[in-house]
This record gives sequence, structure tokens and C-alpha cells, in this order.
Amino acid sequence: QVQLVESGGGSVQAGGSLRLSCVASGYTSNFGCMAWFRQAPGKEREGVAGLDGGSPGYADSVQGRFTISKDSAENILYLEMNSLKPEDTGTYSCAAARLCSVRTNCSGGVCRRLAPPSSDFEHWGQGTQVTVSS
Repeated sequence: QVQLVESGGGSVQAGGSLRLSCVASGYTSNFGCMAWFRQAPGKEREGVAGLDGGSPGYADSVQGRFTISKDSAENILYLEMNSLKPEDTGTYSCAAARLCSVRTNCSGGVCRRLAPPSSDFEHWGQGTQVTVSS
């Protein structure tokens, strides 16, 4: 079966950076979409960033601060998080799917791809905690 294991979380001060990793194993086929989600206590899980064969997508709240990337050869998904804010605090989980939806936020003739919805994903990691202090 597919296994996703996250690492790299921790406690940082506002303005700091973290790099999360998600190591995927047990694949019998190449999943076309992977993503990062986060969930804060008392809040619903939200999509942070997603990556498939096209452009990466990001939640508006992390656009310009987070970067998602993948080492396809090693099956590792990354999330580089910069300029962290206290509201970024939460449990970050990675997820994988064969396909995922394309969602965009278009304004002024410019469209930015958003993170895919959680409903697209079948495989999930256990999560890694990120805590950002003021």
C-alpha cells in the first residue's frame, strides 16, 4: 500500500522558515497529483499547496511565501515555508492522488492556481506539527 511520511515540522518564531518533506513509498503507479494540507485546532482542514503535471497551486494565504516542489526520482514532496506567521500554525499533512482538480482564482485577467480540494485525495500522511510563535 501507499505510505506517506511527513517530517520537518517544528516550532519557529514569526518570520522564520521551515522545509517540510513527505516521503512516499509503496507506489505501484505514478500518482499525478500531490498536495499539502493543514489543520489548526478547532478549524477545518484546508489546502495549502498542490502540484501535478501543470503549475503549482497555492492557497491565497500562503501565495508568495510557500513553495511546493517534488523530487520525482525519490518520491519526495517538499513544502518550503518562508515568512511564517502565527496563523500558519497547524498539523501539516501531505496527500496523493492519481488526478486532482484545477481550481483558480482569477482577478484582473490574471489567474492563479489554487490548492486542490481534500476530496480529490485517497492517500494521506500522518502529519507533522508546525507551530509559529509571535
